[in-house]
Formats: sequence, structure tokens, C-alpha cells
Amino acid sequence: MLKKISIMSFALMTALTPISALAAKGDDVEELRADSKRVNEWVLVKKDKLKNITTWAKREDGKSIRSFKVEMIVDADLETLARLHFDVENIKRWFWETKESRLLKKVNDKEYYFYQVFNAPLTVPDRDSIVHVTVEPFNAKRGYMMLNLKAAPDFMPLQPGKTRVAAQDYFIKFTPIDKNTTRLESSGYIDPGGIIPTWTINFVQRSAPYVSMLGLARMVQLPYYRENKDAMDFTYME
Repeated sequence: MLKKISIMSFALMTALTPISALAAKGDDVEELRADSKRVNEWVLVKKDKLKNITTWAKREDGKSIRSFKVEMIVDADLETLARLHFDVENIKRWFWETKESRLLKKVNDKEYYFYQVFNAPLTVPDRDSIVHVTVEPFNAKRGYMMLNLKAAPDFMPLQPGKTRVAAQDYFIKFTPIDKNTTRLESSGYIDPGGIIPTWTINFVQRSAPYVSMLGLARMVQLPYYRENKDAMDFTYME
């Protein structure tokens, strides 16, 4: 059985720590202030040369919450990464602060819906999301595999005690570099809905992509994904 990866609760930290204290520690809050006037421009958030992870954020016209972008060179082949992402039940073991994940509906081998629940600070309801995924399988002409993810908040009724995520729209692109290495690129926008201070949401969104990539890097090393040859529920290559 896979062991759950423990990830620090950044949302809880930001909710309980004064903004002045975070800034004093040199965290991203100062960067959020510094780039507050830079609109429609990707701003570097973190570049981890050791882990080959780079993240950016962007404030766009008409949006109070920043978009995110992440790139990573992953020590795994395309099949391994496809197995990890198609294993919806175990998204909760590596994706930032996910406490529940399960498949809701398989439409066909290139389309599905899944349910995701996120931990929230103590005084804020947990967030849940229904995500509609469409798969663009790898082929020689395309040269990459892509997952397109879009929130489908009306797919199922609201759940007691949870606030439905208003938007969770992003893509994940996987481009093989060689037989053992893959470039992962992801970019998009997530609005958790409900009432949370915008600065808290932006701080978390600047942290979450990096933390999720650390979790992904651990998971793709597991034999369950690297050595598994069972047929997958969804098509990753044509």
C-alpha cells in the first residue's frame, strides 16, 4: 500500500501567521507586494536548480487571484507520469493539501470527471471541486501528451460543510526528452470560492505548485508506477 506523503499546511500557516511576521521571515509576501503593479506579466517565484522546478505567478486584468505556471524536468518516462495522473484515487497522496480524491465518471478513454477535497484553515470550510479532464494522447505529430482540466461545479450537488471551488482551470503538458526524462509544464488559474483574504489565496497559490511537484517527484520513483504494466483506464499514447 502506498504511504501518504505528509505536506505542510501552507493555508493554515498563512491564516494563523500575521502578514508582518511572514514578511519579516523573507517569505513570498514581500514579492506579492513588489509585483502588485505588474499586470499580465509572469513573475519568477521560485527556481530550484537541484530539483529542476521553476514556478511563476501572474496578475491578470480583471482577476484578483494570480495565475500560476510551473515547469519541471521529471526523472520518469511518459508512461510513468500518465499512470500517476490517471490514478485519481491517489492524487490525495501528492497533490497539495488534497484530503480526498476519487473518480466520478469515465466518459471514455480520453475524458473523465473526478472529485477533489482540499484542506482549509481551521475557521474556513474545506473546499471541494469537480474536475472535468480531457486527454490529448501523445503521438508522433503532436510530440506531447496533455491533460486539460476544468472545474465543473454543477456536475454534482453541493456537499454539506464544504465550499465548492469556483474555478480550477489549467493544463498539464508532458513532453518526452528521452526514454527516462520528461518535461512537465502546467499553467492555469484556481479560485477557491467563498470568503478567504485574497493575499492568503495568492500566497498559497505561489507555494502550492512547487510543493505539488515535490510530491510528484517522490511518487514517480515508486515501483507501483515505474514498473506497472497493467492496462490503464485512459489513453496516453496513440
